[in-house]
Amino acid sequence: MLVYLGRSLDADSAEPVGTPIIAARLSDDVAAALHPDESQWVSLRTVAATLSDRDAGAFAEAIGVVNWHDSHTHCPRCGAATAVEDSGWTRRCPLDGSQVFPRTDPAVIVLITDNDDRVLLGSNAMWENNRYSLLAGFVEPGESLEAAVLREMHEESGLRVTDATYRGSQPWPFPASIMCGFTARLADDQSPADLLPDGEEILDLRWFSRAELRAEATSILLPGPSSIARALLDRWLNEDLSEEPTPAIETWQATR
Repeated sequence: MLVYLGRSLDADSAEPVGTPIIAARLSDDVAAALHPDESQWVSLRTVAATLSDRDAGAFAEAIGVVNWHDSHTHCPRCGAATAVEDSGWTRRCPLDGSQVFPRTDPAVIVLITDNDDRVLLGSNAMWENNRYSLLAGFVEPGESLEAAVLREMHEESGLRVTDATYRGSQPWPFPASIMCGFTARLADDQSPADLLPDGEEILDLRWFSRAELRAEATSILLPGPSSIARALLDRWLNEDLSEEPTPAIETWQATR
C-alpha cells in the first residue's frame, strides 16, 4: 500500500524541492528482498531523536496513517470492505458511499510536582520494573483536556492535582494518539504520602527531587529523548517551566 504524504519544501534536503514523499507499507518478504539486513530496518522510537523535525514528522505521519488503514479496513456502519481513495487519506464504503478519515486520539501526559518541588513518576505494568515516566491517559468523550488531567491523575495515583497548565503536544502514532503535555501540582489538601497506584496499570509511584533523579539516572530507565515526557522532565530538571511551548517532535510542514 502507498500513501501520499506531501511534497518536500526543504531546500537543504537531499531531494529537490517539490519531490513527492510517499509512505510504502511492505510485506516482510518484500522488505527482505529490498534490504536483507534486518538491523537496518529501524523504528521511529529508535531514530526520532536523530532525525530532523521534518523527517521525524514525516515518519510519524506515515506510521499513523498506515496504522489507521490497518484498523479501518471495513465500514463501521455495515461491515463492508472499504476502498482506499484520495491517495490513501480516505476509505469509502462501496454500499452506502460513506467515507472514513484518519483519526487521532487525544491523550494527556502530566508532570506533577508537590510543595517540595519533587516530581512524581510511575512505573507501568507493561514496562521493565525499573522504567519510570510521567503519568498519562486518554481523554474521554465530552471531556476537556484539563478535566482529563484531573481525572486521569486521580485514577492512576490516587492524588488530586490542581493548576493544570498546557505546555505543548507531540504526535504519538503508537498507534494513533497525540500527547498533550501538562504540568500540575499536588492539591493543597493532599499529602505526597497518599499515593495509591491502581496495581494493574501503575505498579509503583515515586517522588523524586532533582538531586535524587540525577543520582539514580543510571539505575532507572527514563523516557527516551524524542518523547514529550522527556522534554517536560528535562525542563523541570533545568528549573525551566516558563510558558514557552515544550520542544518535541514538530508537525511536518508540507503541501498535499
